[in-house]
Amino acid sequence: MKSSSTGPHDQRCLYPCGRPLLEFPSPLRLIVLGVTGSIGTQTIDLVKRNPDKLQVVAVSCRNRVSEMVSILAELASACPDHEAPLVAVTDPAAHAMAAALPGVGARLLAVGTTGLLEAVTEADNAHCLVNGLVGAVGLEPTLAAAERGLRIALANKESLVVGGRLVVDAVRAGGAEVLPVDSEHAAIAQCLSGRSEEEIGRLILTASGGPFRETGTEELVRVTLEQVLDHPTWNMGPKITVDSATLLNKGLEIIEAHHLFGLPYDRIDVVVHPGSIVHSLVEFVDGALLAQLGTPDMRLPLQYAVSGEKHWPLETGRVDLLETGSLLFEAPDPERFPCLRLAREAGVAGGSAPIVLNAANEVAVAALLDGRIRYVDIAHIIEDSLATEGPAEVKDLATALAVDNQARRTAAGHIDRRSVAGE
Repeated sequence: MKSSSTGPHDQRCLYPCGRPLLEFPSPLRLIVLGVTGSIGTQTIDLVKRNPDKLQVVAVSCRNRVSEMVSILAELASACPDHEAPLVAVTDPAAHAMAAALPGVGARLLAVGTTGLLEAVTEADNAHCLVNGLVGAVGLEPTLAAAERGLRIALANKESLVVGGRLVVDAVRAGGAEVLPVDSEHAAIAQCLSGRSEEEIGRLILTASGGPFRETGTEELVRVTLEQVLDHPTWNMGPKITVDSATLLNKGLEIIEAHHLFGLPYDRIDVVVHPGSIVHSLVEFVDGALLAQLGTPDMRLPLQYAVSGEKHWPLETGRVDLLETGSLLFEAPDPERFPCLRLAREAGVAGGSAPIVLNAANEVAVAALLDGRIRYVDIAHIIEDSLATEGPAEVKDLATALAVDNQARRTAAGHIDRRSVAGE
């Protein structure tokens, strides 16, 4: 791993500047994993708006079968010429329920992770995977899509946090491409359009600061789950909303940016921008800055990714510069947001450290949502898990999954030693 701030751009990255994009016929045939989530539903909205350009050939959900059926019904009504998609349901009980539904059972794939992989490998003539899964479960479908040579519209940042070089190598070997869906990385991609690697100085990711940007550190021990889930800008699922409150999501995005754009960690910075108008910036070697601005609407980066980096017409809010006025930026408070530091340290350490970071966070967030720990315990559980699990080399998927499983057990043990009252 490069560490010199003056070192060259890493050519073994997922988003090499100047490379030609894959060409696919129209309509682009999409696999949408996590169809009932925020990314999935907004992808479906784009398909309904562009039935001549986009078509869904496979979808997945975990257990929200009724919502999925409603989504598919709306899709069929809006796109009557499109064939019904294949369906993967990962939860066993929900899978059994889906199997009994008319029109769904006939298209149903296997249960669990096997079904997710079948959605990627068995959807005929698929062109693009929209990976809207949350957590490390998204890694294997990303690798399968890479091996198949698909366009990967990647919203599942854990694929790169856990998979790292495994994903980079699979994409290169399979002739696939990764186009980021995270608004921050999509913004960087737009700023880099037409540029060369030698021009890039550093990347600057923006963070809203979440609900606790101005909360005193002594008050954080008393915040409620309702307060944690009250994000001031974005409407997301509970896990990602918690990550946004701790700024762990921004730490994961630092690791993601490293693998996407190939810059060392000391050339990837974070600033807090509570307005969420500037989605990220690129500083070039001459000191010039380019920023991408827009309303906080995930359909914008989604459409940019699935379209192959085209700006199709989209009815969404427009930034009114006169109404926006001043744009505020500030440094993230390291005491208020210790997870950001832990993520950067894990990324720099490399190997198994990012996997442990992510696994411990997933377990800790689930415990918070279940009411078993406090908000402030999340950082302690991550730090304790990283200290418990020593660094190890990750050569293949089996090793990555083994590290992930062990880290989850370790984090669960640390949670058991804590109570809702905390230490």
